Amino acid sequence: MQTYVAMLRGINLGSRNRVPMAGLRTLASSLGFDDIRTYVQSGNLVFSSDVARSQIAPTLAKGIHNTFDVDVPVLVRTKEELVGTCTSNPFADEGLVPHNQPTLFHVTFLDGIPDPGRVDGIADLAVRYDPDTFRVVGSDIFLSIPGGYGETKLTNALFEKRLGVPATTRNWKSVVALTQMVNE
Repeated sequence: MQTYVAMLRGINLGSRNRVPMAGLRTLASSLGFDDIRTYVQSGNLVFSSDVARSQIAPTLAKGIHNTFDVDVPVLVRTKEELVGTCTSNPFADEGLVPHNQPTLFHVTFLDGIPDPGRVDGIADLAVRYDPDTFRVVGSDIFLSIPGGYGETKLTNALFEKRLGVPATTRNWKSVVALTQMVNE
């Protein structure tokens, strides 16, 4: 059995794309997943399964559509991948991770490693939107957003458009909490 984290993008925002966490846990159980837990209301699902990683996202997305009539991207990380994200923070040595304000630091999770040419093509954004800045590491984008995510131009939509890869963003507090959950 492998431990996974599935992150749903864009659910429970106001009255649209409503997916109750209790219902999501019930759905995951009906799909044969085990050790099911959710974290906050934004669609973070931790579970174990012997289903192939490549089948987790499409299986969950189809189940969410059939159960809740909601179509949202589902991004998946294994326990090892999420731990790797948490430990490979490129800002850690630069003192940019706000330990006392972890909601000002974020990770945008990409659904795959983007084309290197597209990554090179967004390098100017780190200068253009200073003091907001980012680093792309594999299929993760680490963001330092001193003014808060609600005020930045470095959004999911921008990265998805420029990199051509579906994405979802979590604040550092959530990344750390999910990492702790996969290690329990």
